[in-house]
Amino acid sequence: MQDDSVIIAEAHCDGPCGVYDPASARIAGEAVQSMTKKMLDLSCPETSDSAGMAAYLNTMSRYAAIKEQEAQKCKDELLILWTDFFKPQHLEAHPDLHGTFWQAAKLCSACKVEVSAVHAQELMDAIEAIHNLFWAVKERDVPWIRAS
Repeated sequence: MQDDSVIIAEAHCDGPCGVYDPASARIAGEAVQSMTKKMLDLSCPETSDSAGMAAYLNTMSRYAAIKEQEAQKCKDELLILWTDFFKPQHLEAHPDLHGTFWQAAKLCSACKVEVSAVHAQELMDAIEAIHNLFWAVKERDVPWIRAS
């Protein structure tokens, strides 16, 4: 016998917000790419210039910290999409879904431990592919637009 006073609710995640968008991963990825470029463009002064070295190290460490934070944020956002939004029927329609997300997450890790313009661009390319996949699943045509 079913108790009619019990309400059965189903949700795809811990809180059934239903709000998903790869834009947050894109913004974080753009920050990673921006910080990587800034790090590669920063000129190191002569080591005998103590004030110049202090300023250089301060700026470089700030860029590195932001790059690492944003790479982790990007990874977190991608993992939420992968594990909470996408369902088995999406995998059936897009058999490369797991590989796409796995590779993007690995690129986030690579961007944290390296200063590589190549990996930063590969991360942005992976995020764009996920953007296109996500909106195709939702049957919406949302253009890829970068903030930077």
